[in-house]
Amino acid sequence: MKNCLKLTFDGGQTALAIRVAQQAELSDALEGIGLRGSRSVLIVVGGASNISEADFLRIQRLFTEVLAPIAESLGAYVVDGGTDAGVIQLMGKARTQIDAKFALIGVTPENKVALPNQEEPAADLTPLEPNHTHFVLVPGNNWGDESAWISGVATVLANNAPSVTILLNGGEITFEDAFSSVNVGRSVVVIAGSGRTADILANALRGQATDERAKKLAKSGKLQYIDLIDIEKGVENLGKIIKDLLDNQE
Repeated sequence: MKNCLKLTFDGGQTALAIRVAQQAELSDALEGIGLRGSRSVLIVVGGASNISEADFLRIQRLFTEVLAPIAESLGAYVVDGGTDAGVIQLMGKARTQIDAKFALIGVTPENKVALPNQEEPAADLTPLEPNHTHFVLVPGNNWGDESAWISGVATVLANNAPSVTILLNGGEITFEDAFSSVNVGRSVVVIAGSGRTADILANALRGQATDERAKKLAKSGKLQYIDLIDIEKGVENLGKIIKDLLDNQE
């Protein structure tokens, strides 16, 4: 396909990327880089550049002990924002750390990221995470423009298979990510104790909402949360919830 690129990162990792202009193109575009439904899909959304070191360390285990192993055991697709920061970086590193083979697809606004084979990218561009296997480059000049696309890619890849969104930490855009999943009927698992937006949403689910968006999302019936206060129990609970949603969701 003319909009297909092969990306080579400094560490030697390679990935396939595809440019798309509208959501109607997604099915053909994804097939063009070897991605076909129907397969379980795990979406990961949340904190990127502004995640604190303490929150980062607290949630790191969830990726290496739960998210990456479950994706590998199910042969699931994993879809996220594709940039080399925060929870997205953790997802990429976890895939490599456990030597997994599942497809990891980053969906990102092309005008906001630096492709690895660009000679002199603009200083304000964000690098792509090098452990991803595929990227979908979408239109947009602002972070958040990718939110509906992340959900759309997941819907196309899942087809009739189950999908679930995991929400950790996050800022303003993470609310948009959550609405993008809830609006298509996708379950969202919020990791309470991971900071910022995740904790606001968890408080809303406990009936302690102070944010109108959080109240609306909590009322959707599509959100649930696990708590990281006890990390051992949190790791165990997250694994059970994801397996249940991906095994039993219609």
